[in-house]
Amino acid sequence: MSEIVNIYKDLFEANKLLLLNNVPHGLKIKREEAIHHFLEKGFPDRKSEKYKYTQLDNYFGNGYNKSLEYPKINVSVADIFRCDVPQLETHLLILANGKFYRFDQRGNLPKGVTICSLKDAIKTNPQIVDQYLGKLSKDEDVYASLNTAFATDGFYIHIAKDAALDKPLQIVNLLLSEEDLLVQYRNLIILEENASANIMVCDHTLSIHHFLSNIVTEIFQEKSSKLDLIFMQNEHNNSIKMQSTYVNQESHSDSNINIFTLHGGLVRNNINVLMNGEYANNSCNGFFMADGSQHIDNFTFMHHAKANCESSQLFKGILDNEAKGIFNGRILVDIDSQKTNAYQKSNGILLSDTARMNARPQLEIYADDVKCTHGSAIGQLNDDAMFYMRSRGISKPESRLLLLHAYAYEIVEKINIEPLRERIDEMVGKRLRSELARCHNCPMHCC
Repeated sequence: MSEIVNIYKDLFEANKLLLLNNVPHGLKIKREEAIHHFLEKGFPDRKSEKYKYTQLDNYFGNGYNKSLEYPKINVSVADIFRCDVPQLETHLLILANGKFYRFDQRGNLPKGVTICSLKDAIKTNPQIVDQYLGKLSKDEDVYASLNTAFATDGFYIHIAKDAALDKPLQIVNLLLSEEDLLVQYRNLIILEENASANIMVCDHTLSIHHFLSNIVTEIFQEKSSKLDLIFMQNEHNNSIKMQSTYVNQESHSDSNINIFTLHGGLVRNNINVLMNGEYANNSCNGFFMADGSQHIDNFTFMHHAKANCESSQLFKGILDNEAKGIFNGRILVDIDSQKTNAYQKSNGILLSDTARMNARPQLEIYADDVKCTHGSAIGQLNDDAMFYMRSRGISKPESRLLLLHAYAYEIVEKINIEPLRERIDEMVGKRLRSELARCHNCPMHCC
C-alpha cells in the first residue's frame, strides 16, 4: 500500500464516527465497501488505459486540508457572488466548497419536485437514498470509491412521476478558502417516469488557493423521462477537478448533456452512460479551451445494453501554448442490442506548435445489426478559410476569432434554452479573446 493511499486509510479511521454513525445501514455498508475497494486498488498509474494521460495520485497526496467538517467561510457568498442570465428566470442553489449553502427558489416548487442537500435527504428520505446512492458508481472507478467513502453532502434532486421542474435550476458551486482545500461531494438526481428537468451546474473559484475537487453525480432516468444537463467549468489555474457522472437511462428516456470547460488548471471529466431500456436516446457533447499549461481530459463510456437505442457524442477543443487535451471515448454494444445507432467524434485545434491533443475513439460491438461510426481530427485552422476572410478585408486576428467562434458554436447550439445558449456563447467569445469569461455581475478577479 502506497504512502498516499495510507493517508486516506488513516483519514477514514479518524472520521469513522462522522461517516458511519447516524446514516442508513445501506450507506454505512457502501462506505465500508468503497474504502476497501480504494485501499485494494490504489490510485491508477500509467499502465491504466483509462488514466494513461492523466495522473492524479500526486495531487491527492499533496498538503490539502482534508477535513470533513464544514470549513469556515469568513465572507458572505451572497454579497460577493451574483450570477444571472438575462431573460432567464431560474431556481438557484448554491454550494460552498461542496456543502449545501442556500437554495433560492423562485416561487413554490411544483408538486412532486424535491430539491435539497444530500445531507438532508439522507435524514428525510433514507430509503430512497439507500436505494440509489452508489448503485451506478460501485467498483467502477477508485476515485468514485474515494468519493463514496468520504462525501457527506452535495445536492439531491428528486422529480416524481409526471412532474416537471417549472424553471431551469442553476446550481453554483463556489470554492473559497483561506488554505489549500480538498473538496469531495456527492450529487443524486432521480427522474421518475415521464418526469423532466433543465439543470445547469456552474463551478467557480473565489479565492487564489489551490483546490482539489473529487465530485460524483449519479443520475437515474426512468421510462420516458427527459433531462437537459449543462456543466459550466470556470475555475482558476490552481484548481484540480475530477468530475465523474453516471447516468442510467430506461426505455424512451432522453438525455442531453453538455460540458463546457472554459478554464481550469487540470480537469478530468468521466461520463458513464448505461442505456438500460429500449429506445433510449443520449446526446453528450463537450467543448473546452486550454492555454498555458492547462490540462483537460474527457473520458466517455456509452454502454448500449438494450436494442433500438441512439447515442451521439461530439467533443471539441482549442489548445494554445503548452496546453494538453485528451479525449478517450468508448462505445460498447452488447450482443442483444440490435438496431443500435451510435455516433462519436472528437476534434481538436492546435494554435501553437507546443500544444498537444491525444484522441482515442473506440468501438466494441457484439451485435450485427447496428450503425456505429467514430472519428477524430486534430489540426490547425483552415488556411483556405483564413485566406477567404482576409481577401474580404477582415484582419488576421478577427478572421481567426470568427473561425474559432464558429467552430465552438457547433457545441453551443446544442443548448435548448435560448437565453442560456446566448449567455454561454458570449462567455465562449470572451474566453476566445483571452478573458476569464466571468459572469457579468461577479466582481471577483481570481484567475
